[in-house]
Amino acid sequence: MGTTDEGGGEAVRPWYADGLRFECTQCGNCCSGPPGAVWFTAEEAGAMARELKIATAEFLERYTRRVGARRSLKELKIDGRYDCVFLDRTTRPGKAICGIYRARPSQCRTWPWWPEVVESPETWEETKRRTPCPGMGSGRVHPLVEITIGLTGS
Repeated sequence: MGTTDEGGGEAVRPWYADGLRFECTQCGNCCSGPPGAVWFTAEEAGAMARELKIATAEFLERYTRRVGARRSLKELKIDGRYDCVFLDRTTRPGKAICGIYRARPSQCRTWPWWPEVVESPETWEETKRRTPCPGMGSGRVHPLVEITIGLTGS
């Protein structure tokens, strides 16, 4: 017996129902590129501040910027690209690591399981090409349940 959607019809299986391959290569490309925004909640701001051992107000002043009614992590323009302020390309030669990895915001934790990325096979491939993300399509298969958790930010 299949599951039903809210309208009582058969639920549509997402195109990635059999899972997707992904393995982070620590290239840093998902943390860099054209200007953008890294959104976070007040709780995440507190966690990032604690990770840095500073007050939340100091964290917000030093590492974030206002974008409309919200706040985003700052970016640093390096070699024509905009890196997240916490992207560290020097500590581990050949790797790009997050300076606040344990406290990184949900937006970062859930990459590449974003709705606009997994909308279709075409958007997956376009994101893989445009980012570029060498980890998309390689590594272990992440099952549907993991992808769904990422999509909901849980």
